[in-house]
Amino acid sequence: MDRMYRVLGFWTGIFTVMFYLGGMDKTALLFLGQTGFFILLGYLNLTERMYMYVFGAYLTVFFAGFTYYTLFIMPPGGGLS
Repeated sequence: MDRMYRVLGFWTGIFTVMFYLGGMDKTALLFLGQTGFFILLGYLNLTERMYMYVFGAYLTVFFAGFTYYTLFIMPPGGGLS
């Protein structure tokens, strides 16, 4: 399970570089934080149950934040002008 978090860290790192090169600096910083979080968790050697609890908490926070963003912050129509 710890290797899977390192893999997630690798892929979020790839996304960080791509977002930065694409000029999306805020998104790149968000993914850089996630990269650090996943790499750190990958080296903590927790139990498999604890890794599942952490992943469930991560998904809960993500879905709550994404729902808040799409309902209250994102412009209607997807930003089309």
